[in-house]
Amino acid sequence: MRSRYSAFALGDAEHLIRTWHPRTRPETIDLDDTVWTQLDILDVVDGGVHDRDGVVEFTAHWRRGRRGGVQTERSRFERRGGRWFYLDAQA
Repeated sequence: MRSRYSAFALGDAEHLIRTWHPRTRPETIDLDDTVWTQLDILDVVDGGVHDRDGVVEFTAHWRRGRRGGVQTERSRFERRGGRWFYLDAQA
C-alpha cells in the first residue's frame, strides 16, 4: 500500500500498473495535478507472509490548488508469485 501511495505522490504510473492485478487494472492511468500529502493506515486485515490476500484501510490526504481533502478506502490485495497486487477498493 505504501509503495502505491508513493507512486501516486511521485506520479509513477508505471509502478501503479505493475502493482495492479491484471484482472482488474485499467489499460492506462492518467495522473492529474493532485498533490498527495499524507497517508494514514487505519486497519490491516491479513496480508502477512503466509497469507494469499489482505485488506488495507487507509486515509490519504491531498491538495489540488487551494482545495484539499481526504480519500478513505479499504483496498484489497492478492499475492501472486510472491508479490502483492492491488485488486480493488471496497466502499
